[in-house]
Amino acid sequence: RLYRDEAETLTHVASSPCRLSMYARSAIRLGKVLQSAGVVNASNIVTLAHEGKVAVITLNQPDKLNALTAEMGEAFSQTVASLEDKVNDDSVRAVVLTGAGRAFSAGGDLKFLHDRTNPEISFGDKNFRTMMKYYSNLLTLRDLPVPILSAINGAAVGAGLCLALATDIRLASKSTKLGFNFTRLGIHPGMAVTHFLPQLVGHQKAYAMLLTGELMTGEEAEKLGVVLKCCETPEETVSETMKMAQNIAENSPVAVRTTVATLRAQQNYGLEQSLQREASGQTQCYNSPDLLVGLAAIKSKTRPKF
Repeated sequence: RLYRDEAETLTHVASSPCRLSMYARSAIRLGKVLQSAGVVNASNIVTLAHEGKVAVITLNQPDKLNALTAEMGEAFSQTVASLEDKVNDDSVRAVVLTGAGRAFSAGGDLKFLHDRTNPEISFGDKNFRTMMKYYSNLLTLRDLPVPILSAINGAAVGAGLCLALATDIRLASKSTKLGFNFTRLGIHPGMAVTHFLPQLVGHQKAYAMLLTGELMTGEEAEKLGVVLKCCETPEETVSETMKMAQNIAENSPVAVRTTVATLRAQQNYGLEQSLQREASGQTQCYNSPDLLVGLAAIKSKTRPKF
């Protein structure tokens, strides 16, 4: 009952023109409600471990290539909420995000996308509110006042790479595939990629990457500035990311946190407007036959013909 009541509150919050931080606070509040009821990520599809003062969050559905389902989004926000006390008492000074198995995250859940095209569940502004809640569950990671590093150990596509872009530092495996395949699928890009990507690579390259939907290797991503460094293997990627996180964790926590706050404040300017525009654009695409064409093409493993 607590979960249901709080979830309903979060839905109402997401329907109002509030700032992302308000959505994120609601997601964290939901996580605390679940914590108090002893229900912190019972599904284990997102795991949490600690190595010294570094917390490691792992997307843990390798059989589905760690697709970012709505269920995983809820588990993710609960996991982030469970870290809040450890961050506040300084026992966690940095966080590493990675994926289990051969993928970091293959992107959004195709069933979730298909369901959004159903007129019976997409009436009014419901899809807009659904997407804003989906974004907030995953982007709540940015509310932690410590550095967040991504160890992109395998494929990171669509929403999976968007999640990595929302972290502060990214390392990737040299041969892994990364990209933003939204327009090839028939949907507007989401989860703040239209906000963060131009900051990283400039507007012209962001246009090219988002409009073509072409994949790149970790090595190409390093040259473009999408990732800081590429490593030879997935194992080395995780190891090097952990070394960097532990190195950061040894520095002054006050200096590190205030620096993170200053840098994120610059990055976050205009973020809420970008998210609302993305949710609106995706809502328009849910009402278009193009998305169904794209989803069918993925199922048949062919190039879509729009």
